[in-house]
Amino acid sequence: MLDLIAAKVTEPRFLGTVLAGVAAAATAFALLQPMIEPDRLGKRMKLIGEEREEIRRRERERMSSKVTLRVAPKAYMKRVVERFSLDRWLGTETARKQLMMAGYRSPGAETAFLFFRLVTPVVLAVVAIFYLFVLGVLDQPFAIRAMIVIAVLLFGIKAPELYLHNASSKRQTEIRSAWPDALDLTLICVESGMSVEHAFRRVSAEVSGQSIVLAEELAVLTAELSYLPDRRMAFENLASRIGLDQIKAVTTALIQAERYGTPVGQALRVLSQESRDMRMNEAEKKAAALPPKLTVPMILFFLPVLFVVILTPAMIQVFR
Repeated sequence: MLDLIAAKVTEPRFLGTVLAGVAAAATAFALLQPMIEPDRLGKRMKLIGEEREEIRRRERERMSSKVTLRVAPKAYMKRVVERFSLDRWLGTETARKQLMMAGYRSPGAETAFLFFRLVTPVVLAVVAIFYLFVLGVLDQPFAIRAMIVIAVLLFGIKAPELYLHNASSKRQTEIRSAWPDALDLTLICVESGMSVEHAFRRVSAEVSGQSIVLAEELAVLTAELSYLPDRRMAFENLASRIGLDQIKAVTTALIQAERYGTPVGQALRVLSQESRDMRMNEAEKKAAALPPKLTVPMILFFLPVLFVVILTPAMIQVFR
């Protein structure tokens, strides 16, 4: 029986029939598979589009609920600032520029800054005097305690400026990270036939999911381009509000394009590539700075544990 089956299987005509059937089935499957298989790519693209619209809606709601450009000053702060004329002897152009770069552009923000610049050193000095001279927390001579009070007073004077510097640095870091992508989107919009104003309006809506700060600045730029008599002022205001060299280069190119009629797309393409190269260089600098930063933690934490793991079995054998 087995011999008959083996002879039948090895028969050339039978093998040819089987192979022809397999080929026909494979051909039919290849032809029918596109019609039978569901469109997974289309479904995935549809889900991605719906998720993108949901994220965009959520970010717009968050931006509209959190971002406020005009803040009314508190009544008591305004009275203190006006009574002591703080804007004359505490208000400086540098402080106003730092406020603008930190995202505080309303008169209420300047009033609050002047108020805290007066109150912070007084409060800190009073607290230091109470702890050092009344409670006697630090058992030191009078001169040392007086020097500590003076140091606390100086820190209170500089504390509002340090806060503004920190806030502006955070905003610049966020804008620096999202700016190359926003510039690419602007280039796509400009090359598709949009004007610069409409391109920035579109980009401000699209980039809100990545950076609320940059979306706010581009929205302000769009508004200024709409109502300012000179468009050059709007670009210069954007560069002064952010304070980054990348933004200044783009605004300079846009001002030259407005003045001399040069093509905007080519300049934006070059500047976009430069922005990406700068971001890559910053990432490489951070990566190159990791080994020196890891040296001290490795010496303090890794090497003692490594020595314990290596030497403990040998010490156990020696004690035995």
